[in-house]
Amino acid sequence: MKKLLAVLLAALMLFALAACGGTEGTTDPDTSVQTPANPVIRMSTTTSVNDSGLLPYLLPVFEKATGYTVEVQSAGTGAAIQKAKDGNADLILVHAKASEEAFIEEGYGVERKPFMYNFFVIVGPADDPAGIKNGAENAAEAFRKIADTESTFISRGDESGTHKAELKIWGENVPDAEKEAWYINAGQGMGACLTMASEKGAYCLTDKATFLSNKDSLNLEIILEESEDMQNVYSLIECNPEKLDGVNTEGAKALIDWMMSPEASALIAEYGKEQYGQALFYLEQ
Repeated sequence: MKKLLAVLLAALMLFALAACGGTEGTTDPDTSVQTPANPVIRMSTTTSVNDSGLLPYLLPVFEKATGYTVEVQSAGTGAAIQKAKDGNADLILVHAKASEEAFIEEGYGVERKPFMYNFFVIVGPADDPAGIKNGAENAAEAFRKIADTESTFISRGDESGTHKAELKIWGENVPDAEKEAWYINAGQGMGACLTMASEKGAYCLTDKATFLSNKDSLNLEIILEESEDMQNVYSLIECNPEKLDGVNTEGAKALIDWMMSPEASALIAEYGKEQYGQALFYLEQ
């Protein structure tokens, strides 16, 4: 009888341990990393950090170290923010300051955390029909030359961070695509716009990382880069669980903390150097 009671007690203890493990997470025997109780993190982000290869480079390191799995949805910044507003993300990684601040002011986001930047560049045909290389010191001057010569320009036209940066550079002189044949409102992502610019011998504003990662297939070159009005800052924002249902707050915090950690910073600082001879992203100070 005593032996039977001992067996039953041991079984009950094992059951209790298993139940606790289901609440707090389990340990992956291959990595010795405890899998979080809510292991999936939904990131809604801009296309540039995904298409440039940065996230595919960073996230496996984070996932291996933490046991989380990150589901990445990439689109233009406007669409990426809307997905979060619709309750389909735990955090966003985007690059449009005014839209990010509005996201927080409306209660959808907790805190804007700028953590890295790169530069937009103006790319175009090697013969540079607008003469940008001869005297344009910044993007605004380059755009004026494009407009004055009516050289073909491909605009994303999709409310992305890149599109909003383009509109800011044009200022009050934004061309009307319905009236100006040289100004083409593509309504497409960055890769499609670069392909269109290459095919038409046109100019285009793009983030440098996406251009460099696609340049071998394009008949374009960088015409103007790293002017003050083309800095491109990326921010992380945790979605607000008080506004949105089902937010994986613990996972979002873990990913944001890791992305801003010395380990991730070192990886970001090196990304691109081996393949392109230069870093594609720079760390915010």
